[in-house]
Amino acid sequence: MPFTVAEIVKPMMAAAQESLAKDWGQAKDYARPELKRLATSLADIAKLIAADKVNRRQAKALLRIHRNTTLTVLLTVEGLGVVAVEDAINAALGAVRDVVNTAVGFRLV
Repeated sequence: MPFTVAEIVKPMMAAAQESLAKDWGQAKDYARPELKRLATSLADIAKLIAADKVNRRQAKALLRIHRNTTLTVLLTVEGLGVVAVEDAINAALGAVRDVVNTAVGFRLV
């Protein structure tokens, strides 16, 4: 079952906002576009898998690349530490784990 960016971006934002809590006000201008890009990347990876253009290993590598990009951008926010950013990204991905993994047919997220 495929998914859309619109379907997964809201729960990703909500989970990241909750995870960052008091720092959300400072991070949101960076987090919103980056999480939308990450959601778009997840949808693109799912399409590549469905079209049999990438295998599981390649899909996981693509996700790592996009996740690391999001991590790097969020770390530019003054005051946010690695652990806080990692937790926020993990929360965002966790919020859509079932949808994404069901769509691709294996544990990607």
